Order: sequence, then C-alpha cells, then structure tokens
Amino acid sequence: MSKVLIAFFSRKGQNYVSGSIKNLPVGNTEVVAGMIREITRGDMFKIDTVKDYPVDYTQTTNVAKDELRAKARPELTAHVVNMDEYDTIILGYPNWWGTMPMAVYTFLEEYDFSGKTILPYCTHEGSGLSGSERDIARECPNATVKSGLSIHGTHAGSAEKSVESWLKNL
Repeated sequence: MSKVLIAFFSRKGQNYVSGSIKNLPVGNTEVVAGMIREITRGDMFKIDTVKDYPVDYTQTTNVAKDELRAKARPELTAHVVNMDEYDTIILGYPNWWGTMPMAVYTFLEEYDFSGKTILPYCTHEGSGLSGSERDIARECPNATVKSGLSIHGTHAGSAEKSVESWLKNL
C-alpha cells in the first residue's frame, strides 16, 4: 500500500465565485483536500507562503500575475521533513493565470519526486487545469504525473462523487 501525501495551496478570504467576490472561510482547494483525506486517509500538508497575499481579491490577482511574470519562488512557511516516505503525492492548487500559484513551484522544486506518482487537482472558475499538468511534468521529469481533476470552485463543496470517481479511476 502506498503512502499518500495530500499537498495543497489554498486561499481563503475574498475569492471570485460565480461572477462575484465572496468571502470564503476555507479556500476551495482546501475543501477538496479534506474530501481527498476522507477517501485516502493520506497525510495533509498545506503549502503556505511566509509573505501573506493581500486580503483584496483583485490585489491578490495582481500579485499572482507579477509573481508569474517574474518566475518568483515565494518562501514557504513549512516543509515536508519525510518526503521520502511518500509514494503518491496528491497535489492541489487553484488555477492562477493558467497554471499553479508560484508557491506550488517552490514546493515542487524543494524535493526529488523521482519514482513518485503525482495526482494533480485544481479548483478554478472556468479555466480548468490549463497547462498545469504539463508544468508539473516539466518540474518533476522523473515522476509519473497522472491525469488531473479540475473542479469548478463554485462546486467544490459538493465534489465528493467527482473526487471519488477520479481517485478510483487512477
């Protein structure tokens, strides 16, 4: 039986949901991570940055765009000390500007994923996985990157069946 790590980046607070800005007590990607935890009993690790993103949604999108253009690697608040113990990494993130938040790149560059299986999932408001699966494969060339799951953020709270079906098919 493989050991599973559910690593995710999620942003609570102001988020774009179904055409308007809403204040989310828990980010959509974290909601889905909890569902995955219930199914897999994997360990959870939240990818979080030392420097907080702005509270304002629009300001956060501008910071995210600047980070992407600069290929920034934001410093993370915590690190997985026992990554070698995990065979499968379920990697969750919101779609920011057609890919993962730059903090997820920081996470991927910190570890050797050789021989590991990465199962990506993302939450979004209409752009799906975009190029993120390809980006993960490029960052982790010696890992097996499986087909990802995209979940419309509006439906994150009711995505259990989609998540269960995705995991079962992999």
